[in-house]
Amino acid sequence: MLNLKDVHVHIGKLHILQGVNLQVKPGECAALLGRNGVGKTTTLRAIMGLARRSGGTVEFEGFDLASCEPHEIPRRGVGYVPQGRGIFPNLTVLENLCIGLPGRRDLEREEYVFGCFPRLEERLKQSGGTLSGGEQQMLALARCLMMRPKLIILDEPTEGIMPRLVSQIRREIHRINQAGVSILLVEQNVETALKLCPRVFLMEKGAIVYNGTAHELKSKPEIVRRYLGLSKQ
Repeated sequence: MLNLKDVHVHIGKLHILQGVNLQVKPGECAALLGRNGVGKTTTLRAIMGLARRSGGTVEFEGFDLASCEPHEIPRRGVGYVPQGRGIFPNLTVLENLCIGLPGRRDLEREEYVFGCFPRLEERLKQSGGTLSGGEQQMLALARCLMMRPKLIILDEPTEGIMPRLVSQIRREIHRINQAGVSILLVEQNVETALKLCPRVFLMEKGAIVYNGTAHELKSKPEIVRRYLGLSKQ
């Protein structure tokens, strides 16, 4: 479904991505993990056309996304929930949900989204900026779902969220994946990532250094310690 081949990104004189190879299969939930600053967010931005590639290819369903402008990529079925959520604080919940939709409201899709996040239906006329951090994350994910994506890319979805809401967001991500939507997740909460994602990629210095299952990774404490700085899982 998603296939990154030898992807390079330079920012000024810095060589941020140094030949990233990564694949997400249809229906798969995969995590991209690593310490801060190793290139995880840049990888996601390269997929979405927000970071200019200096080499390599990004293919989605066999189509090279290099020919797409960033605003066209979601229309091909790739949803993106960036770090920091990226909602419009001065727009209402409903207006945020309808951003990017062609023409009239999609009432059928709204019903599905409100089934996932009933809190949002209760706050339709409320400004996005007045929502709690967890509710804003729900809104960002719900807005992505309105576009009927085949793949959703999530950058730190549980960052800055109260613990009691983390489990709810984790459940909904799992539910979305079980409905057939592929997931690529960047997450500092390793426990959350390993619970959600059977497939794990580890990144170090702008390249993928490990590709295996969550089960295999849990049995390799030396790998976890080296690339994630954790003593145990």
